[in-house]
Amino acid sequence: MSTRDGNIGESEASRYLQHHGYRILDRNARLGRGELDIVALSGEIVVFVEVKAHHNRESALLAVHEDKCARLKSAAQMWLALHPRYASLQCRFDLIIITPRVGLTAWLGSCIEHMEDIIR
Repeated sequence: MSTRDGNIGESEASRYLQHHGYRILDRNARLGRGELDIVALSGEIVVFVEVKAHHNRESALLAVHEDKCARLKSAAQMWLALHPRYASLQCRFDLIIITPRVGLTAWLGSCIEHMEDIIR
């Protein structure tokens, strides 16, 4: 999908997270070799959220490969160094996949799948 679609997907993901009680701390934080799409707070947990807006779930999952995970970890460490008030909190990496609905359910908007704790 295009950069425009990615930005729309990140906005949808932010709304989804806020609706589910997350507080958005940062968006599109470019740090070193990586970029953090969304940094959010869920209770006392800092959540680094990768957003993938793709035509299908499988291609979104394939886009989160080993190198991508390493870049996310590196960017998260840099973000925490720049925001020391959050450095002592637990952290996790989530993935939000946004895919278009097809057929009769298309009027419902995009399908959002939230996967928690994707990187160990």
